[in-house]
Amino acid sequence: MIDMFDEYTGVYTIGTAAKFIGEHPETLRVWERKGLIQPNRQGYQRRYSNEDLKRLKFIKYLIDEKGLNIAGVKHIISMYPCWTKKNCKGGARKNSPVPINETKPCWKLEGTYCMIALDKAEVCNTCEFYRNCTNCDGCRNS
Repeated sequence: MIDMFDEYTGVYTIGTAAKFIGEHPETLRVWERKGLIQPNRQGYQRRYSNEDLKRLKFIKYLIDEKGLNIAGVKHIISMYPCWTKKNCKGGARKNSPVPINETKPCWKLEGTYCMIALDKAEVCNTCEFYRNCTNCDGCRNS
């Protein structure tokens, strides 16, 4: 039996998934060939999960709203270590006690920001000590 409430179980056909996001099924096939999305397979048939639909919506947002091409989208999603993980809980809102990166909207939950720091600059910018330090000019350049 298929658990339709499992976020990672592929239950939607390519036609249904395409309809949900307002794209043609061939567009989803192109995105898959380019490595932007990896739907589950049931034999030769693609099966998209609820998580896949969120990814598709984010890809569409980057292309339609931000004007990126496929190479640009590929670059952006490469900066999200949680893009292919199945246990990503999503982002946090601005007033959250969890440190966030306000320059990086979360792909999973609209209106939230990424909580995962990828490089030293992101770690420093979200660190409470760094933001409140009055004598740190020397360490900010490192």
